[in-house]
Amino acid sequence: MTVIIGMDPHKRSATIEAIDATGRVLVTGRYSTDNIGYSEMLAATEQFNDRVWAVEGCNGIGRHLAHRLVHDGESVIDVPAKLSAQVRVFATGNGRKTDPVDAHSVALAALHAPNLRRVTADPELIALGMLADRRDELGRARTETLCRLHRLLLELIPGGAKVFLSVRQARELIAAITPADAAVRIRLRLVVELIEDLETIDRKTRAADKELRQLVLERGSTLMDLHGIGPSSAARLLADVGDIRRFHDRNRFASWNGTAPLDASSGDQQRHRLSRAGNRKINRVLHIMAIVQLRTRTTTGRAYYDRRKAGGKTSMEAIRALKRRLSNVIYVRMLTDERHREWAGPGGQSGTTLDSSATGSNPHTDPSDKPHPGPDNQANPAPMVTS
Repeated sequence: MTVIIGMDPHKRSATIEAIDATGRVLVTGRYSTDNIGYSEMLAATEQFNDRVWAVEGCNGIGRHLAHRLVHDGESVIDVPAKLSAQVRVFATGNGRKTDPVDAHSVALAALHAPNLRRVTADPELIALGMLADRRDELGRARTETLCRLHRLLLELIPGGAKVFLSVRQARELIAAITPADAAVRIRLRLVVELIEDLETIDRKTRAADKELRQLVLERGSTLMDLHGIGPSSAARLLADVGDIRRFHDRNRFASWNGTAPLDASSGDQQRHRLSRAGNRKINRVLHIMAIVQLRTRTTTGRAYYDRRKAGGKTSMEAIRALKRRLSNVIYVRMLTDERHREWAGPGGQSGTTLDSSATGSNPHTDPSDKPHPGPDNQANPAPMVTS
């Protein structure tokens, strides 16, 4: 009989509750996440030979414990926070939230949702995920630094500087400024410091992109061949998606990344609405890809966008439709890459190009604008790599 161990994880502590197939509580406890507490937690559950750990938020706060358990040979499944929150309300009749209640809700969610994804630890994908996170942090740091620089330049130069400002251009702007008083002198010094910070961030960004590009190519991925997908976007897709075959079809992939519209029909009124669910990081990758394609009039993405606009869609509606189509393109490309990796085998060349009626890098590849599909029937779900 399988025992499910629900866990509510935190940085320095974890609360667990073990239940059997009938929902009967077997073990409860709160443990620290240091070596001593972790060992005590494992010792408390060793009595259950057939056990499965259900960890809430394996892509977030629970990632460090989930990977630790997988490394030690434990079976771990990922329980989405929204699912455990729904179970908590139904199980307790209120929204009261405590660590023991959360652990109980996570265990019940895993008990009654057999198709939750198992967590595996692929070192290559974990590395890609960490580097993609670092690349995103550098992008945010550059935006913040540039905003501070623009604010100071506006006080030094009438009208300020142009929006897209490089380090060289910033230095040229302040070269002719002569400090007239203490305030101007301090502003100039702060501007110089920000320019140096910007130069450092740019250097680190280039190094991160180079490393990501190399790792993505070593993985055998051709995602960067798609217009609008760079090294960081490709790494984010590989790290967060893991095994693309865990999605039954492209509609379920679109549902997972939030580009599939949600059915909001009622009675005779048939309508759909924008989905705010799904993996927002992947949704952002698709949004960037769409915007990049829209900047060039010769891309098929731009042609599709123009057709939707001509058909009466608003600009936002046309962009959403384009993102849905690009989701299909990425799904097919990742599925093809995975097949090439399998055919190449260990030590083989994974870059071979094979013709297929299902492949295509453009939005006109027989995609579908179907709304959010129903539950996926995965009796043996493919492992998910969290990052």
